[in-house]
Amino acid sequence: MDTTSPYRLAINGYGRIGQSLLRALYADQRYRNLKVVAINELADLDTLTYLTRYDTTHGRFPVSVENDGETLLLNGDAIRVCNEPDAQKLPWGDLRVDLVMECTGSYTDRTTAERHLAAGAERLLFSQPANDTIDATVVFGFNNENLSSAQRIVSSASCTTNCVIPVLDLLDRTYGIHSGVTTTIHSAMNDQPVIDSSHGTDLRLTRSAMQSMVPVETGLNQGIAKMMPQLKGRFECLHLRVPTLNVSLMDLSINLRSQTSATDINRLFQSAAEGKLRGLIGYTEEPHASIDFNTDPRSAIVDGTQTRVCQDSLLKLMVWFDNEWGYANRMLDVAQHWLSLGNNGGDQP
Repeated sequence: MDTTSPYRLAINGYGRIGQSLLRALYADQRYRNLKVVAINELADLDTLTYLTRYDTTHGRFPVSVENDGETLLLNGDAIRVCNEPDAQKLPWGDLRVDLVMECTGSYTDRTTAERHLAAGAERLLFSQPANDTIDATVVFGFNNENLSSAQRIVSSASCTTNCVIPVLDLLDRTYGIHSGVTTTIHSAMNDQPVIDSSHGTDLRLTRSAMQSMVPVETGLNQGIAKMMPQLKGRFECLHLRVPTLNVSLMDLSINLRSQTSATDINRLFQSAAEGKLRGLIGYTEEPHASIDFNTDPRSAIVDGTQTRVCQDSLLKLMVWFDNEWGYANRMLDVAQHWLSLGNNGGDQP
């Protein structure tokens, strides 16, 4: 790839994922051919500067963070900051934006995405699951090879889907999966109040994020079915929020079609983590706590100390993931791969 002319990105929505994207891009030389040239966020520039410089979860930004009253400056790199609620009025054409990273978490449809294209952006990547009107949903390392330069609106699915799909795919190809149940043990999110407060229509989400474990609804079973149609109707999924800032755990109970043992399961994932899925999944047998995986760029880390097999085919698996940093890295991977295909309406090698 030509690193002298980096692809130009814009971030729409500068919350947890938007901030993690910017940090991850500067933290890893793998993304040196990507450049953020604009951020659209309704907060004022001084607030954005402060939130970029300091972060409770991931620490201080590793480069100088300033602003000149109009732009955010990272080691002198100028990032245009907009405060525009109407996407169609954004200056994406003037800024020659190759790809908008849609990180508001508020939109899931093609119509809204096309407003960014009408503003001059070439493509848009959702940071959340989107509906079936978009061109594709991609989990990097699983189906990103199906991306085309002709596609214009794509989703990176969810952090939980990015965690679980590489794990399920490896198990299904090796043993076959009959059915399963997942429980996502997820850190608190900004749709929860710090103290009890009216906060939307889900009554559980009116309760304090810092005082309780809170069950919430999840669409992970739909994400699994979309990525792996052969498993449609074969998974039930639960989701539990816990009072931590970051890092989550996927608890999997899976009925396999073939017999196996905990030793063989662990060997399978250790081999994948050291081989073809290196950098995407990990494997560990150390006695970890969740904080150990803060700012971990991988999608999933299998905890071999917790692997159990009952009656040779009922598998219990626990998988760690940084729901912010790991997902932000996968979005950047998708962006980099997709943009590398060219922009002429047809695939390029």
